[in-house]
Amino acid sequence: MSNGFLPLSKKDLIAEGITQPDFVYVSGDAYVDHSSFGTAIICRLLQSRGYSVALICQPDWRDPASVTEYGEPRLGFLVSSGNMDSMVNHYTVAKKRRHQDAYSPGGIIGKRPDYAVIVYCNLIRQTYKHTPIIIGGIEASLRRLSHYDYWSDRVRRSILLDSGADLISYGMGEHSIPEIADALASGLDIRDITYIDGTVYKTRDEENIYDAIRLPDFEQVKADKRSYAHSFAIQHQNTDPFQAKRLYEAYDGKLFVVQNPPAKPLTTQEMDDVYALPFMRAYHPSYEKDGGIPALSEIKFSLTSNRGCFGDCNFCALTFHEGRIVQARSHESILAEAETCLKDPDFKGYIHDVGGPTAEFRRPACDKQLTKGACKHRRCLYPKPCPNLKVDHSDYLALLRKLRALPGVKKVFVRSGFRFDYLLADKDRTFLRELCQYHVSGQLRVAPEHISDNVLSKMGKPDVNTYNAFCREFEKMNEKLHKDQYIVPYLMSSHPGSTMKDAIALAEYIRDLGYMPEQVQDFYPTPGTISTCMYYTGLDPTTLRNDDPSTMQTVYVPRDPHEKAMQRALIQYRDPKNYALVKEALVREGRQDLIGFGDQFLIPPRQVGKTGKPGTKKAVRPAGRPAKTDRGVRRAGTGAGKRRSK
Repeated sequence: MSNGFLPLSKKDLIAEGITQPDFVYVSGDAYVDHSSFGTAIICRLLQSRGYSVALICQPDWRDPASVTEYGEPRLGFLVSSGNMDSMVNHYTVAKKRRHQDAYSPGGIIGKRPDYAVIVYCNLIRQTYKHTPIIIGGIEASLRRLSHYDYWSDRVRRSILLDSGADLISYGMGEHSIPEIADALASGLDIRDITYIDGTVYKTRDEENIYDAIRLPDFEQVKADKRSYAHSFAIQHQNTDPFQAKRLYEAYDGKLFVVQNPPAKPLTTQEMDDVYALPFMRAYHPSYEKDGGIPALSEIKFSLTSNRGCFGDCNFCALTFHEGRIVQARSHESILAEAETCLKDPDFKGYIHDVGGPTAEFRRPACDKQLTKGACKHRRCLYPKPCPNLKVDHSDYLALLRKLRALPGVKKVFVRSGFRFDYLLADKDRTFLRELCQYHVSGQLRVAPEHISDNVLSKMGKPDVNTYNAFCREFEKMNEKLHKDQYIVPYLMSSHPGSTMKDAIALAEYIRDLGYMPEQVQDFYPTPGTISTCMYYTGLDPTTLRNDDPSTMQTVYVPRDPHEKAMQRALIQYRDPKNYALVKEALVREGRQDLIGFGDQFLIPPRQVGKTGKPGTKKAVRPAGRPAKTDRGVRRAGTGAGKRRSK
């Protein structure tokens, strides 16, 4: 490779002496050759197996010629929307257009279409009628079967059908993509590649679908919300690679979409091999003139240590994508990457993060998961930590110690999420001590999400007493260390299960802490989560019993935009712009007792001037509540970061 990067143009391909690439990878993201970008991982992995790959990034979807840069690939097209679902990339939860795309040159929005995978595949099919198309990445993975689409407010078919692709590689892809490539290279027709774990295919021959569970038909789940929730519950019970059955659903009784069981987790050696691939750790030089790719700055000096998460929060799609079984890199692999960071001229001595979905998870939840997988009907941490849970921070702690001992490293931050309930379950407070002493910079972001146990139960999160206990432990530890550090909690409004009473209870909790969050995250119904299923159906799929759809419990869902605005405003009740909404909510719920002058009230009887800030004195902290969080939170506020503490 003349410049170390994969071919991004015909000129680059010719420079490599390649006339026809084995694969052409079409991506909705700009090309960043870094292990935090799925496109780079898959392309480098194929390259390591002897396959040539050329990239077409952010093609003009209005021009069919934009995907013909290299002609027809020898084996097929690989298509992904990029690191995010294109609809989440484009729209806020209020369905308003975002102003920036961190995965595009200069952060410019509009470089990819809505429903990018479908559009790109249809674009390819205009020219290449029979060339194999394999789709993957987060958008294809989480839309692999019929799914509720928040932006169109309807149930859509499997993306495999709407895109016209031949195969989906769902999940992370390091096992399935090389297997697909080898099968195609051997001369196997794409229609005969029906046996690979971690893939979804289509067929008209139901008799050849073996050892499988037939889900409710598409027409049924589209027409009946209870059938939809039933189908989703079965899917959720079959996300474990050791126990999952093959699933399939019918369309008009003639066409079948079949999901094979998930691919097996990567071993430590396999993960090390992936992260040792020759990434350039930079965006392609052609983007320099446009200001580069903003997303790279977030992760350039962060280290991925694990994948998978046994936290299994209801609003998170990780269970459907990465799975519940934690996979970890070796210390040697991570330290080698850290050494690479040290040689970068832009490195200032700060490792921004060491983690993954949950930072301190460095092994499966229990020994059983190593051979038999995650429990189908039981969670590791909710509602309480499982008795079989192996609680151990020693490996992660040892890794952090090695990293901060490297010459040239000034500080190692932990910014990806950690589970405070898992931390509390560890009777040894060494990790908490060193976290506070070395890895927090004044403010620790954690994600209780809410304080109403009614809402937390629908989130799959620990009860509020667990969070309060953690806050007390954090405060005590900082007092011992003579450090002035604060907790910044992430909070979510309008999650399924959240009534106005729950929203008011959260406002009272915030009042007692004496701060106002600067940002609040509204619940965002994205494909592949239990919470989205609740949002659409009003039913909790986790309450399914004996495979009887009638056993699923109903859930209150705040869908009305005005009610959602009131719930959000209550979290930021001190903001004068929210006065009318807060007052309306309090009056509606008969909580005029919270309207008055003084620290015990949320708002005054009338809006005062332009500021109208009630309760100028510091609020009295009830027993058991964290004491020193208000200043830190007042400075930083809350918000939806790329990685969040669990």
